[in-house]
Amino acid sequence: MAKTTTGRTPGTTTRRTLPAAARAAAKRAERGHREPAPEATATGRTVLVDAPKDGWEDPPEPSPESFEEDAPEDGGRSRRHRRLTVLLGILLLAGLVAAAVLGWQYQDGRQTESARAQALTAAQKAAPIVLSYDYRHLDKNFATARTHLTGDFRDEYAKTTKTVVGPTAKKYRGVVKATLAAPTTGAPSASVVSASPDKVVVLLFVNQVTKSTQVSGSRVDLNRVRMTMSRADGGWRVSGVDAL
Repeated sequence: MAKTTTGRTPGTTTRRTLPAAARAAAKRAERGHREPAPEATATGRTVLVDAPKDGWEDPPEPSPESFEEDAPEDGGRSRRHRRLTVLLGILLLAGLVAAAVLGWQYQDGRQTESARAQALTAAQKAAPIVLSYDYRHLDKNFATARTHLTGDFRDEYAKTTKTVVGPTAKKYRGVVKATLAAPTTGAPSASVVSASPDKVVVLLFVNQVTKSTQVSGSRVDLNRVRMTMSRADGGWRVSGVDAL
């Protein structure tokens, strides 16, 4: 009887153990056919999971959250990298703007210096022609003067000479001869007051000798004239004259 009982005990134990082992093998086989979780394969990290005190029949799979422990650190590096990229882009843009401004200022300065010299020469040439006339050659004098003028001032000059200056000069046989004053004590007869690449204001000292039936002999007028010069028609033309 004792042997019979002892023999049944192992058999009974075997019947209780085999089903559990079969279930564990089936679970492992089922997990073997599953696709790995994207989070687990993507990180490639080893995760340590503490076992229960009494052990377990079938070890659990690691959860996706266990692979995300380092995510905040990776995200911080990514944000720092983006901030650095943005900062470098801003600095590069600021450098390009500064270079463009400096280049424009340099070019503008060169153009202004060139304008000063060219406009001053043009004003010195134009002043004696525009401010002179002879009643015997009025049409020729006024036509020549208009070639040195531009803009509204040219139209104003044509109207004034036709309605006022011409008739008066013919009536009194007027002759006006304008010349630039000779420099004295080192002071120039013409100088630039202000300048930009397209507009220059010149101050001239002009002597005008007038003869007419209204004047006994000759009258000399020492005048200061402010002449505005504008870039036009590929050169510099008078766009305004003011007697000071």
